[in-house]
Amino acid sequence: MAIYALGDLHLSYGQYKPMDIFGPEWEDHSEKIKKNWDLLVAEKDLVIIPGDISWAMYLEKALPDLAWLAALKGTKLLIRGNHDYWWSSIGKVRSMLPPSLHALQNDHFTWEDWTICGTRGWLCPGEEGFDNEEDQKIYLREVHRLQLSLESARRQSLTDIIVALHFPPFNRQGQPSAFTEILELYQVSICVFGHIHDGGRELIFQGERNNVQYRFVAADGVNFSPLLLV
Repeated sequence: MAIYALGDLHLSYGQYKPMDIFGPEWEDHSEKIKKNWDLLVAEKDLVIIPGDISWAMYLEKALPDLAWLAALKGTKLLIRGNHDYWWSSIGKVRSMLPPSLHALQNDHFTWEDWTICGTRGWLCPGEEGFDNEEDQKIYLREVHRLQLSLESARRQSLTDIIVALHFPPFNRQGQPSAFTEILELYQVSICVFGHIHDGGRELIFQGERNNVQYRFVAADGVNFSPLLLV
């Protein structure tokens, strides 16, 4: 039973928004995702989707995108991204999800010997454009939500942890943050994230640091193919 991750699907079957305006690589991107997914993922596998799943503004408009995702092989675990405006209360979201989709928020998800925790995340201090008042508030709130998720796993003595964030847990200089401090404190094994689509993604740190493996999994950064984690 393998675990994969693929973020930033940016589906728009319910609320059309062409993605090729962001670059030619995005042309027919959902078909690229499906083709690669079919080649790699088996029904017994898990795929973590760390945010920006659908362009829909409301949950009802997101249902075609969720149905498309549900039809793909495997179990899928969803994290909210900054463009997932359709994601309302977690109870309502979960009540509308097809059986193969699961949503993570302030809690954890277990898969075989692994535990998956996570939250949306936010811009980190030192990032260009970071507002020391407004962004700081959201940043600290998301740090708290990550801790809530990890604490829910700790209370059950769960180890072998993967954390899924939408935003990178550091700025583009790769400087430590409250997110990376928490990942290290809770002895997280792997952290996956996406969000970055411009040329700056080449500057995003990937690899191992203080026993945490960092993996960038935005769809256009991994050739629209699920990345094998475990």
